[in-house]
Amino acid sequence: MKLYFAPGACSLSPHIILQEAGIAAETEQVDNREKKTKTGKDYWTINPKGQVPALQLDNGEMLTEGPVIVQYLADQKPAAGLVPAAGTIERYRVQEWLNFVTSELHKSFGPIFRPTTPDAYKTISRENIGKRFDWLDKQLAGKQYLMGDKFTIADAYLFTVLRWSSRVEIDVAKWPNLKAYMDRVAARPKVQAALKAEGLIN
Repeated sequence: MKLYFAPGACSLSPHIILQEAGIAAETEQVDNREKKTKTGKDYWTINPKGQVPALQLDNGEMLTEGPVIVQYLADQKPAAGLVPAAGTIERYRVQEWLNFVTSELHKSFGPIFRPTTPDAYKTISRENIGKRFDWLDKQLAGKQYLMGDKFTIADAYLFTVLRWSSRVEIDVAKWPNLKAYMDRVAARPKVQAALKAEGLIN
């Protein structure tokens, strides 16, 4: 397997899951602006969507979309317990979280990163993220992770997106449960390993 990633982008989420599950995979960095891989390949030929992550399977097939990739990886190593068993309500709860992060948070950050987005729209996006954070902070009260005491693929994704807050001038410290959650996930040894592999920490 080979994961195509850009440091700190949403591809950090499957990178964390590779580490947490103990899956040996190649990784190749992608320049998101130039759409070129570290080895000089045109990334559009690898993933016609032009986005990271992309996971090349051993049979040559390409899997895209972060929430799908993390589920696939977790299912390769069920003993790691990163996703509940198929058919259980807990599995659907994790999928519910993945959908929330992708639609309500991830997509709200996008316009703020784009230099062409009008400032008024960026302000609205920040306000919307703040409202979601208000709700999330309540959900995390008295919990270690989104599903309780167990770290799952949804936590890898949420943590990845929360890391972008400082880049758009949102101070997570305003939400104590969210801040504590971020610190807790960041302290996990496998999360640290993924951050180091992407050059995000020393």
